[in-house]
Amino acid sequence: MKPIETIMRTAPVIPVLVIEDAAHAVPVARALVAGGLRVLEVTLRTPAALDAIRAMRGVDGAIVGAGTVTNPDDLKLAIDAGAEFIVSPGLTRRLGEAAIDAGIPFLPGTANAADIMTGLDLGLTHFKFFPAATSGGLPALKALAAPFYQAKFCPTGGINLQNAPEWLAFDPVLCVGGSWLVGKGTPDEAAIEAAARAATALRP
Repeated sequence: MKPIETIMRTAPVIPVLVIEDAAHAVPVARALVAGGLRVLEVTLRTPAALDAIRAMRGVDGAIVGAGTVTNPDDLKLAIDAGAEFIVSPGLTRRLGEAAIDAGIPFLPGTANAADIMTGLDLGLTHFKFFPAATSGGLPALKALAAPFYQAKFCPTGGINLQNAPEWLAFDPVLCVGGSWLVGKGTPDEAAIEAAARAATALRP
């Protein structure tokens, strides 16, 4: 199993995916991987999410994780569905300890110094910064990163193709999370692949 830092450094953008229909999972994953984005975060926001994770695991080259994991029960369901990494919107000790005990790469959400300190207490050093835009944006992350020199981040929330480069230019940011790559409805594989290529090109 890949360490969370390796997963975060695989591509500059982790697509944040809300899959409404499990039949869309493979076309979406196939198009994103073809465009250079191999790390896929399937959010547990829909009844189709776990089936989508199972389906995407069959796409060659895809590294499939579960997002919006908020408790140990969801963590277990995601792991049982084949999730290769876990992303949460926030961090509780209960969830953090369960993820560590499971031995799965874990990217917990943080929005302030207390969140990061909780993570560091658990032995975690890699965090999602969420919601990035409404938590003070890049100036806030720069201020937070200063005392927590060992922490690395994946900002998510309000990131798009236009503002991603400034986030990625900040050294503690290893990647960003983005929901702009896949539209609603039946997947347009050519459009998704093109969006993925543009995102992949954000970092040489």
